[in-house]
Amino acid sequence: MKPLAGKVAVVAGATRGAGRAIAIALGEAGATVYATGRSVRGAPSDLARPETIEETAERVTAQGGRGIPVRVDHTEADQVRRLFERIADEQQGRLDLLINDIWGGEKLSEWGTPFWEGSLDKALLMQKRAVHSHMITSYYGAPLLVRRGEGLIVEVTDGYDYRYRGNLPYSLAKVSAIHLAEALAAELRPHGVSAVSVTPGFLRSEEMLDYFGVTEENWRDGAAKEPHFLQSETPFFLARGVAALAADSDLPGKSGKAYTSWGLSDEYGIEDVDGRRPHWGKYAAEQGL
Repeated sequence: MKPLAGKVAVVAGATRGAGRAIAIALGEAGATVYATGRSVRGAPSDLARPETIEETAERVTAQGGRGIPVRVDHTEADQVRRLFERIADEQQGRLDLLINDIWGGEKLSEWGTPFWEGSLDKALLMQKRAVHSHMITSYYGAPLLVRRGEGLIVEVTDGYDYRYRGNLPYSLAKVSAIHLAEALAAELRPHGVSAVSVTPGFLRSEEMLDYFGVTEENWRDGAAKEPHFLQSETPFFLARGVAALAADSDLPGKSGKAYTSWGLSDEYGIEDVDGRRPHWGKYAAEQGL
């Protein structure tokens, strides 16, 4: 029996990276997954990447789940409302799992620039895409979970604490997701619904592979540009941990906490797709990062 058979999930921001991998991992565990995002075949988002939500949904189905692509801009409340109305209609009101992985800030970060010298428009747009979108999505998704008296909301972010992340708007966006999970957990706890945040380590996403000029087959060559890249992980390392967490029978006991890919690996015995078990936490501590 697949551990998430019969479950219904939404992965908001499933076009690529951790969101895509989480959708596929949930499908492998048997879930029906609504894969949402802005990039569809023939109409990419402003990021101009080749990945699409249709491809994600097809991979969900190929792994044994049921993938359903839905184009949604999660900063637009009406589009998000219609998404959950559709799910309520198609799934008889059932929703078990909501993953908030919307980002869209790749071209907005201004590293090495004090925030008052950077673009205010970019800084505010980053909060709209990475914070407001998560609030909007939870606003319309939470009632379906509350109605059933169970379920889980997962906030995907970068980091597991409140320390500064090298750029004020980026730091604000990523720290906000951690507190969103903590605050959601507090308000949802009386209704039997849980919420957590999760983070990968050094994520070897499609965009990161492109940045280093490598593929998944020769990714270690990226160490010539950045030695820390040897400690990187594929998006599936976190994704498999999220799927295991979603199937855990003690979700209320885990609610409100911040989890890491390496911590989930330790707890559930998760391996990356190449059989490795990278531990960014230990490595970063040893390197003083």
